[in-house]
Amino acid sequence: MGKSKYKRVLLKLSGESFCTPGGFGIDGQALASIAERISEITKNGPQVAVVVGAGNFLRGKHFSQASHIPRNTADYMGMLTTIINACALQETLEKLGQETRVLSAIDVPALCESFIRRRAIRHLERGRVTILAGGTGNPFFTTDTCAALRATELDVDLLIKATKVKGVYSDDPKKNPDAVLFDELSYDQVLNQNLRIMDHSAISLCKENKIPIIVLNIFEKGDIAKALCGEKVGTKIIA
Repeated sequence: MGKSKYKRVLLKLSGESFCTPGGFGIDGQALASIAERISEITKNGPQVAVVVGAGNFLRGKHFSQASHIPRNTADYMGMLTTIINACALQETLEKLGQETRVLSAIDVPALCESFIRRRAIRHLERGRVTILAGGTGNPFFTTDTCAALRATELDVDLLIKATKVKGVYSDDPKKNPDAVLFDELSYDQVLNQNLRIMDHSAISLCKENKIPIIVLNIFEKGDIAKALCGEKVGTKIIA
């Protein structure tokens, strides 16, 4: 395995990557698989921050629409579930010998530290995987937007959007077998073609701050390490 060409990276994990396809909650094998991949890339050189989603438990917007829960409250419930995922990932990483810290945008002092930019950078510089939970701490913002915000705040060199597909397609590959996988896109192409791989606010923030994005499949063994070494994997989104 070659050395990473990036000094500091942020990995955005969807909540669905913590469970079986179409499942709910946290699946032990899926969790272990994610932790093993993260542990492997830390040995490759880069400082690693992780932003976790909550779709394996609850999506605030959808839950609000399907219930009598106001969107504000539903979104805060979603933030709390990201902390559940973050703590599970932390414990699994540390079982593998990888020192890890969880920092949250909402205060849950019994479980994790509060997110403070300088504290997060200190943990990264000391080689700790730094898991960023609680979203942005505000309703109406997704964890994709949180990932772009934290990537900007922490001066990362690359944002990796880890999904269950190989990259960005022209259409849903599950519904359209003729969907084309893009090797590279510009921020403007993603926005203008309305490619829904990340929220437009997240793409715009990365564009403004010139943060490259790579979209790849986290369960393809070795793909994250290849991306960090500069090999062509998934879809790269740049200026």
